[in-house]
Amino acid sequence: MPNSNSLLPIAKNRQIFKDLVTQALDYAKNLGASDAAAEVSESQGLAVSVRKGNVETVEQTRDRSLAITVFAGQRRGSASTSDFSTAALRQTVEAAWHIARYTAEDPAAGLPDADQLAIGVKHNLQLHHPWSITVDEASALAITAERAARETDKRITNTDGASVDTHEGHFILGNTRGFLDGYAYSRHGFSVAPIAGRGQSMQRDYWYTSSRRADRLADPVAVGKYAAERALSRLSARRIPTGHFPVLFEAPLALGLLGALTQATSGGAIYRQTSFLVDALGREIFPSHINVKENPAIKGAMGSSPFDEEGVRTQARDVITGGVLQGYFLSSYTARKLGMQSTGNAGGSHNLELTSRLTRRADNFEAMLRKMGTGLLVTELIGQGVNYLTGDYSRGAFGYWVENGTIKHAVEEITIAGNLKDMFRQIVAVGADTITRGSKTTGSILIERMSIAGT
Repeated sequence: MPNSNSLLPIAKNRQIFKDLVTQALDYAKNLGASDAAAEVSESQGLAVSVRKGNVETVEQTRDRSLAITVFAGQRRGSASTSDFSTAALRQTVEAAWHIARYTAEDPAAGLPDADQLAIGVKHNLQLHHPWSITVDEASALAITAERAARETDKRITNTDGASVDTHEGHFILGNTRGFLDGYAYSRHGFSVAPIAGRGQSMQRDYWYTSSRRADRLADPVAVGKYAAERALSRLSARRIPTGHFPVLFEAPLALGLLGALTQATSGGAIYRQTSFLVDALGREIFPSHINVKENPAIKGAMGSSPFDEEGVRTQARDVITGGVLQGYFLSSYTARKLGMQSTGNAGGSHNLELTSRLTRRADNFEAMLRKMGTGLLVTELIGQGVNYLTGDYSRGAFGYWVENGTIKHAVEEITIAGNLKDMFRQIVAVGADTITRGSKTTGSILIERMSIAGT
């Protein structure tokens, strides 16, 4: 699966996009705007899905946009267009200006301070690796993965199909405080969802692989076989009695706990006081062996970026050190609402990793089962069931009952419940079986005790 040249004329359009941003900003100032920010972007993608060896859908996309935000003091207005003509650009800026003139003042509105902007920052994070795969090639790849799943075992009787997708794009962002920069990016992946069993006894599972580089995607046969093995292992599913037991979150699901942390410590949740972690800054919210770091500068990583969606420079930082919360995730707006400074997180987090000082190299998945002893391994969560105001956590779940460190059978039709405050504090161990999905990385996470509602 080699990389190839981009089908987008990025080198040619980069200067064109810079000129468009500059024109939009200049026109906004001429209208009387006190400040303005603009972004011009374009992207293209291909998504192919197959089922039972036949192509079901082919979707090709190509998008472009010019978005402008203008400020009249502390009044703000925004507008966008896909038409890059001079007339459309002027109409879009005028629309944003008219909105700004008639909206209410907001003391927190405004561009980032100039000293926070990534002006002149050199960056080569290797985020753009285009994959000029054809529809036929994508179809063949998906069919290969699905066939591998179906050939794993005769009990794989059906599938929900397999899909391949590729996406690339680039943008230029600028504002009237001297920032003008952008970069190209890409992301690719494929997935397989086999169904095991017959009649009333049927189970479905899936697996996928994703990367900015096509040549770093997992082997399609391996992905298909692993997805099939996951579906087959679910055929032993039955219910278990209600009780309180240790719970081990499989690494892909453990990422959700890291996501819960970012949600609860986002600037919006904190200033609105809709988080159970309001006023938690500087307090120990995890055990002392837990650390969470953010590193936006990992080359080729999904969560890497030299600046956030406002042009504020990103930087590596400690979010949790020794269990203590060191910082929130703030944009310029939410930072002003809290009387703080932006952390460069307008648009989200950048390459978060949760680790434990207790983790050893030998703490693989099997070792984590042994650490748990007897309890529940969770591999799928169903529904939302998280109240970020109180921290209450209640989710439908699928998993495996474990006794003396050995998986005995699959478990279905259960609910696991607790409170995120307690769940964070009761993290006993983090596995060395780390996985990265999107901008988050962690191993499996063992929680000392949760409520399990079964029969």
